[in-house]
Amino acid sequence: MDVMEAIKGRRSIRKYKPDPVDDKTVEAVLDAARLAPSWANTQCWRFIVVRDAETKRKLAECLYPGNSATIAIEQAPVVIIACAKLGEAGFLHDHSGPATSKGDIWYMFDVATAMSQLMLAAHAMGLGTVHVGGFKIKKAEALLGIPEGFTIVEMTPLGYPVDQPKARPRKELGEIVFYEKFGNTGK
Repeated sequence: MDVMEAIKGRRSIRKYKPDPVDDKTVEAVLDAARLAPSWANTQCWRFIVVRDAETKRKLAECLYPGNSATIAIEQAPVVIIACAKLGEAGFLHDHSGPATSKGDIWYMFDVATAMSQLMLAAHAMGLGTVHVGGFKIKKAEALLGIPEGFTIVEMTPLGYPVDQPKARPRKELGEIVFYEKFGNTGK
């Protein structure tokens, strides 16, 4: 599958088959994440692979009530938790302070880029994923033993989809692209 086909075909999956995902396949999607670009090549991301049913159940309890991914976290054979090392992405090489007006949150961009690559690779391999960010972070960090200086950014279930949801409507380029200045729709 080429990249554009993967981009156009990927969907957020919330229902998974119980079929296991082998280690080689999990490593392949993690490798796609590892190869993502990052601020000054800091590669601030760290990933936790969870297969244990009890840990997945406890992770699901960390999600906010009504989160549509709750069942997916319990149901999928694998959950991948994306963490970030703080104080690297977005900082000057000498660590004297932030190098951007976005300050100390650049790690969010880097981890999101890595997770997008992971999700596209997963889709290309016939697997499903969904971004999960609505959870009680301190509770999840305590559960997973996240050390000081790191934080969880997001998690995703990973497994074989029960079905392939239809594409949701997307805005046309003319609604979101401007030329030379914000609001200028003419080329």
